[in-house]
Amino acid sequence: MTTLPKPGAVPPALPDRSQLLDILLAGRKPRTLAVCQADLEDFRRFIETRSVPAPTVGKAVEWLLGNPSGFPNVLVSEYRWEMSERGLPVATINRRLGTLRSLIKLANTFGLVPWTLWVQNAPAQPYRNPGGPGRDGFRAMLDVAGAQPGPKGLRDVALLRLLHDLGLRRGEAVRLDVEDVDLPGNRISLLVRGRSGKEPMTLPAPTKAALAAWLEARGSEPGPLFVNFDRAGKGHRLTGTAVYHIVGRLGGKAGLTIRPQGLRQLAITTALDRTKGDVRAVAEFSRHKDLRPLGRYRYSRYGLAGKVSRLIAEE
Repeated sequence: MTTLPKPGAVPPALPDRSQLLDILLAGRKPRTLAVCQADLEDFRRFIETRSVPAPTVGKAVEWLLGNPSGFPNVLVSEYRWEMSERGLPVATINRRLGTLRSLIKLANTFGLVPWTLWVQNAPAQPYRNPGGPGRDGFRAMLDVAGAQPGPKGLRDVALLRLLHDLGLRRGEAVRLDVEDVDLPGNRISLLVRGRSGKEPMTLPAPTKAALAAWLEARGSEPGPLFVNFDRAGKGHRLTGTAVYHIVGRLGGKAGLTIRPQGLRQLAITTALDRTKGDVRAVAEFSRHKDLRPLGRYRYSRYGLAGKVSRLIAEE
């Protein structure tokens, strides 16, 4: 494997740009390497949306370096905007921009390009209440969603209920299929991030009722639980971006500025309050392996998390 030059040494000339990626990734710890590779893969997919053939990250890097400075800087500026539109956290956006800067800086060091990236980081977001929209705000969003005519209103109520009552991440919600819902058994089977296989979660009564109403309108045929009603993607599985816009739209009509994560935050803070600080139960409910303040202890999700979700869903 190609090694980095020692400090102060004159870097060797590279025969071509194909080695640059190996040098950038060399010596990184496994977790850091995986994150860096994922960041570059995301940028590769973005490039392909601009009708640029980029079958691999390496090809995307070679293509980027083959352009004069103005074009890559404009492109990366558009990438920053596109990530923001997807609702990615500012920290994620800036980390990915940092990965690209490191790549270009390395290319500049080896004399492969005479330019650097001048694209600035995304500005830090103002402080947001970690408790989310508040109980009254959530009820207002449910009212707005339920006031929509037809199946769309039923879908949005069920979606809000899952995001809040079970504290689901939007990615967890959109991955649900009809077969994952067991109404007679009062549970859903959820594919939890960072864990193998699907795990059961108890459905509180209000959540079950909302899902039952939605499934009656949707039909019981196999496929994604939540489908799109927009003309362009009608009948297809909702995406995480679509959920972001749905929650934002419903919140806006209720007079709130809210993201899906805000509903999860409200669920967790409510859980801590209504369980009198039972951090072990709430840690199981949240399914967040990095939620260290809530403790690292793991209990039966089907028992403790079900108890917590019922408490949260109570009106």
